[in-house]
Amino acid sequence: MNKTELIDAIANDTGLTKKDAESSLKSFIENVSNELSKGNDVQLIGFGTFSVGKRAERTGRNPKTGEEIKIAAANTPKFKAGKALKDRVNK
Repeated sequence: MNKTELIDAIANDTGLTKKDAESSLKSFIENVSNELSKGNDVQLIGFGTFSVGKRAERTGRNPKTGEEIKIAAANTPKFKAGKALKDRVNK
């Protein structure tokens, strides 16, 4: 399922117009992204938790030249599925 198909499904399930469903989805994505950029978690009971993980600086290797390079530390978004979602997927 892609974004357009998800918008169509939301519109069908809720009776919203496709434009309103798209606005709702964009708002959800924007709000989750904003909270993660602040370092906060977003917990949706029964679905899962979006959080920010920290990846330490590490040494890598340039595959073209073979020289060692430093890869900077970075924050990464994570998602951990909740029990209800896991149970539904594993039915």
